[in-house]
Amino acid sequence: MSAPAMHRHSHHAMATLFEVFIAGEDPGFAAGAAQAAFEEIDRLEQEFSRYRPNSDIARINNLFPGGETRVSADTFACLQLAHQYWKATNGAFDITMGALMDVWVAPDRSLKNPDVREVEEAVRRSGMHLLTLDEETYLVGVGDHVPRIDPGAIGKGYAVDACIELLHEWGVDAALVHGGTSTAKGYGHAWPVTASSFADPSRVLREFTLDAMALSGSGMKKGRHIIDTRTHQPVAGRHAAWVCVPSATESDALSTAFMVMSMAEIAEFCAARSDLRAIVIDDDGASGERVLSYGWGSGDSAGG
Repeated sequence: MSAPAMHRHSHHAMATLFEVFIAGEDPGFAAGAAQAAFEEIDRLEQEFSRYRPNSDIARINNLFPGGETRVSADTFACLQLAHQYWKATNGAFDITMGALMDVWVAPDRSLKNPDVREVEEAVRRSGMHLLTLDEETYLVGVGDHVPRIDPGAIGKGYAVDACIELLHEWGVDAALVHGGTSTAKGYGHAWPVTASSFADPSRVLREFTLDAMALSGSGMKKGRHIIDTRTHQPVAGRHAAWVCVPSATESDALSTAFMVMSMAEIAEFCAARSDLRAIVIDDDGASGERVLSYGWGSGDSAGG
């Protein structure tokens, strides 16, 4: 039996490359479905981008103390999910870290050496508790301190989930969508994907099969810094984290959170979730790099 025809389409958005793979459909139909998915991504980027002056996120970031603004249903849902993951990870996942990023990371992506007062002021502007979310009106409000929201650690995952939902509505039986190769979700087919080292992409850590599952990875690429909003300091010693769960939005968020959480916190979190698989690359400075996996058996080595 021959393999189903595979159709691949790509599109630049959200500062990365999105790709849609559709199996076993007419080429014209597949192209139309992929184009609809890309239009959905562009629509979400218009709402989520902190760089576009009239986006929902930019308007929140530019509120005066005590102000509020109405946002779209998707932006509100994304903020609700971000708040949910913030609580579930005890603050390890936080999209309000923009002020802390500004004081720690220079425009050339090098680390700065801020003074205590700069960090204290940024801390006052950080935390999901600074936002009020009115589910009936889609109004988002701020108090005395206005946070700087950056949805980059959840936006691609949300877009991938939205595309998968749209492809289902189109009647596509089997598809995989990825955003920048760091977040992917597939259904209707045993889609083979790999989790690789961010430092050495040729080094495969695990092979996954995605069918109604999503996989996301976060890592310390050159020039990238992750701030722990709980300690208010840049993260050190954590090289990469990969998370596989049914939701691309959640996998995107948790892979970032696992870059911040302690190994004990990660182990406890994973032990409570039967639908979660994770790989974490850590370096404690003494025993060197270690690669741990969760979900196949807590603490089992995934290589390295």
